[in-house]
Amino acid sequence: MYNNNYRRYPCPYQAQTPMYNNSNTYNPYIVNPYSCYVNPALYNPVYNQMPGRYMTLPTNVMNANPIELKDYGPDPFVVNIKDATLYNNNFRTALWTGKHLQLTLMSINVGEDIGVEVHPNLDQFIRIEDGQGIAQMGNSKYNLDFEREVSDDYIIIIPAGKWHNITNTGNKPLKLYSIYAPPQHPYGTVHVTKEDAMAAEENYNH
Repeated sequence: MYNNNYRRYPCPYQAQTPMYNNSNTYNPYIVNPYSCYVNPALYNPVYNQMPGRYMTLPTNVMNANPIELKDYGPDPFVVNIKDATLYNNNFRTALWTGKHLQLTLMSINVGEDIGVEVHPNLDQFIRIEDGQGIAQMGNSKYNLDFEREVSDDYIIIIPAGKWHNITNTGNKPLKLYSIYAPPQHPYGTVHVTKEDAMAAEENYNH
């Protein structure tokens, strides 16, 4: 616990997340009251394996409550989806899996893509929360003749049976969430890397 009488140095995020609330209670999400660095381990379990690693969160997520990124289905569930999407650093994390629908989070590294794929029996909804890329679709794996640039707040609707791919063309991870109806991946799916995802999908004949 830090001494409340210590001087607090200026912080560019102070308007969004004060280091102390109105009752002078220490805010545990600030690692050092003299800095604006936060510990991602409080937000994403992946960082628990990287002790001492810190990062500055974007201003638009400084107010968010941390959540554990895991599969909460099929129970009733409410979440700030933008915050959850930005916290996710795995290639794919299933956040909710039910009988008729599945919600997954994705983080596509710079220069990477999801990989050309098709879902014959389900429709897919994708929303981009951060980053930029190219969405491609078509009737053939080798002829993705529908192409659009996408960035923050864009959505992508992929009808069943359409071959598709999304490529990160920006200079930071492409953060998005995807809704499958019906579900596409097994309950609790976590693919840390694209390679993990490809191996798992081969095993499930996706």
